[in-house]
Amino acid sequence: MLDSLTSEASRIILGKENQIKLAIACMLAKGHLLIEDLPGMGKTTLSHLLAGLFGLSYTRIQFTSDLLPADILGVSIFNKQNSQFEFVKGPIFSQLVLADEINRASAKTQSALLEAMEEKQISIDKQTYVLDQPFFVIATQNPHHQAGTFPLPESQLDRFLMKISLGYPDPATERKILQLGDRREALHELRALADKKQLLEWQHAVNSIAVSDAILDIVQQVLAISRDTRYFSSGLSPRAGIALLQAAKAWAFLHQRSMVIPDDVSAVMPAVIIHRLQSVDYDNISSQEILEKFSKIQML
Repeated sequence: MLDSLTSEASRIILGKENQIKLAIACMLAKGHLLIEDLPGMGKTTLSHLLAGLFGLSYTRIQFTSDLLPADILGVSIFNKQNSQFEFVKGPIFSQLVLADEINRASAKTQSALLEAMEEKQISIDKQTYVLDQPFFVIATQNPHHQAGTFPLPESQLDRFLMKISLGYPDPATERKILQLGDRREALHELRALADKKQLLEWQHAVNSIAVSDAILDIVQQVLAISRDTRYFSSGLSPRAGIALLQAAKAWAFLHQRSMVIPDDVSAVMPAVIIHRLQSVDYDNISSQEILEKFSKIQML
């Protein structure tokens, strides 16, 4: 069944099997996903695809500079018939929410997602509303150099378990894409391979994946190197270490292993840590150069 998820997704999004696996692992780990890339790379298609594969309710919110928090969370409207205010739920009340081009909205609007992403609930007008489970946010953003963007603050970035980029396809895959045309049309043929109950069971199984002391040593090495002030302005928090472990457990489960091996940590580490780190020389260093700082880690 797990293999079928990847193969079915790869039928629609061509040549991006690793990114698809990372996205699925992110959901198995109960995490939120950030996708940064240029327009037209398939970011929205991937989010719609994941909702379809798992049979989840899906809502897309287009973030713009004039979007308000109430446009996401909902609003209380006065009912003349009973002379009471009634809460009308916003699009956040869905199992998978796509925050499309999240960095085009103001910081105030971006922050409307914080409680939902962390606590799986929202508070409005002194009332708390629990969101349906499972609940995921997949956010897309354009590169920071593009006009009209508001960088996400560190607290918001930390809510995302992973950050991935789809990138340009290789020449052979691009030729196939050109021949087949817009892959969004294939979403209509997509069949759900799981449902809410199955996904919750898988998430529970991920928590049971064994982690040895050797794996904990590797994660602690990652945390220690990130706190070297020669390279980074601030290091990874213990919560980031927990996120790395959880992602590695999900990757192991996706590959049908009962315990985490070093390769699982290596596979998910870039997606988990890059967006949580800021280099001392941030403007002149690439993600690959950041990862090279961790090359001394003993992966056994």
